[in-house]
Amino acid sequence: MLVLGISAFYHDSAAALIRDGEIIAAAQEERFTRKKHDPDFPANAIAYCLRQGKVDAAGIDRVVFYEKPFLKFERLIETYLAFAPKGFASFRKSMPLWIGEKLFQRDLLLRELKEIDPALGDKAKLRFSEHHFSHAASAYYPSPFQSALVLTMDGVGEWATTSAAIGEGSSLKITKEIHFPHSLGLLYSAFTYYTGFKVNSGEYKVMGLAPYGEPKYVNAIFDHLIDVKDDGSFRLNQDYFGYCTGLTMTNERFDALFGGPPRRASDPLEQRHMDLAASVQAATEEIVLRLTRSLANETGQRNLCLAGGVALNCVANGKILRDGRFDQIFIQPAAGDAGGALGAALAVYFKENGEAAIKNAKRPDAMHGSYLGPSYEQSDIEQRLKAAGAVFTVVDDEQLLEKTAAALAAGQAVGWHQGRMEFGPRALGNRSILGDPRSPSMQKALNLKVKYRESFRPFAPSVLREHVADWFELDADSPYMLLVAPVKSERCRKMSAQELALFGIDRLNVQRSEIPAVTHVDYSARVQTVHKETNPRYYDLISRFEAMTGCPVLINTSFNVRGEPIVNTPEDAFRCFMGSEIEFLAVGNCILLKDQQNQALKLDYKNAFELD
Repeated sequence: MLVLGISAFYHDSAAALIRDGEIIAAAQEERFTRKKHDPDFPANAIAYCLRQGKVDAAGIDRVVFYEKPFLKFERLIETYLAFAPKGFASFRKSMPLWIGEKLFQRDLLLRELKEIDPALGDKAKLRFSEHHFSHAASAYYPSPFQSALVLTMDGVGEWATTSAAIGEGSSLKITKEIHFPHSLGLLYSAFTYYTGFKVNSGEYKVMGLAPYGEPKYVNAIFDHLIDVKDDGSFRLNQDYFGYCTGLTMTNERFDALFGGPPRRASDPLEQRHMDLAASVQAATEEIVLRLTRSLANETGQRNLCLAGGVALNCVANGKILRDGRFDQIFIQPAAGDAGGALGAALAVYFKENGEAAIKNAKRPDAMHGSYLGPSYEQSDIEQRLKAAGAVFTVVDDEQLLEKTAAALAAGQAVGWHQGRMEFGPRALGNRSILGDPRSPSMQKALNLKVKYRESFRPFAPSVLREHVADWFELDADSPYMLLVAPVKSERCRKMSAQELALFGIDRLNVQRSEIPAVTHVDYSARVQTVHKETNPRYYDLISRFEAMTGCPVLINTSFNVRGEPIVNTPEDAFRCFMGSEIEFLAVGNCILLKDQQNQALKLDYKNAFELD
């Protein structure tokens, strides 16, 4: 049975294809259109999935949309009625869009599908899955567990904002929900907005900024904004928020509580903003831990699956793991709405096939390392690079590893474009910018000269799985860069009294460990474990770097500049190479050096994209 899943029309549109429960392909639309968080119908991603699956539209048995639009419309109407007459201006602006597109989304979907191929737009094939069920399915079915608790937390689906489900074999059932407007994701997004970052894309900046501050406002959050019970259930005080009745996340009462209006994106970051970030992060961790502890006690489950946008909060995830209530945790790498496309497909497959759809828990990684996007043959790479005007040399595998590892050891920023593109927001070693984590200046240099983004942003370490416990307080798989763990104390250096007295961004330049470029100011790191089974070429590169330097760790950040989607094609990689200060680029077995390129092809990527 072939099932095509689709998410679209909000943000991070995507498509995914499964065959008899096996994940064949998945990709976000933004990677093809080059439009960050592209919400439009994923025509390019669908076309890719069909090519990868070597199937035509007639061969698709089901097409599944990741949520139920009519239930969303119902929420909009009921929310307006609950708050009327407040919010009429917002209601009036949004209603034409909802009536024109959302209420009749079935017809819109069928039209878009027919444009790709009439056979794809057969209404008998079309199904809809509930938003949170799609998230839950995306995490449970690819997990290695035959039984698990599944916790989904995000902004809002149709009505649910937090849900708990139980997976048993091929069965998955949601057992508890918290409904809009009470939302942990929207609480975090309110602080994202208030501290001057973009909602639905800047939340990870708040998480990265948090260690520079002190959680001074935690009591204010719990006293005024959110009432949290011992079991983690909660209610938000809508007197402080604007998302139900207005066009902003927060309102004047929120401003008064936290000492001023929202920060504009162009304003400098102050210590108060860092303290606000630290406070909402601490509150989020407390609420999540109450939820997971309560659900562990109630269900007796020892395996946990996580999905939804809040599951991308890798600091909270690390604390769940260290809390010890669960033996194993699986986090869907595309935990946000893009992953809903995959979950929708899996949900319908297992629902329609019942017990005949045996969940394969023996497979170590049904997500295939999340390497589910397009790849390019060597001959194709060479043709594409030539057409783009690139100057390159073709080397064998041994030379590729040796030259790339040598460039890294020499302190160069390396673009690494190999194999199948990753699905989800993280580059996991196939569309990555790499660097030497031992360099005290590399973190700042990569942020300011390569990524063109804020200097405080941390970078993740990729570490060989067998060495993770030697360098970090973690001895578990973390293939998707979704767990934060402390750097081993013996790898750290103590800060002097003078250094300890520093505040905020001034802490950035203090060397804290043997791998300072990936050690955050609180001595933590967002760890990716690299496994030979899922990414042998990247594993071999890190092994070669270790042979040269004694360090089995590399800096790994996504191959893009701020505001740009992660690169997809060899041409995307070359453009980013020529538009940034990356010095060395490896695309397949092609090596490109910056000083050998035609300088007329140099691009200004620093100002090409707005802040994300």
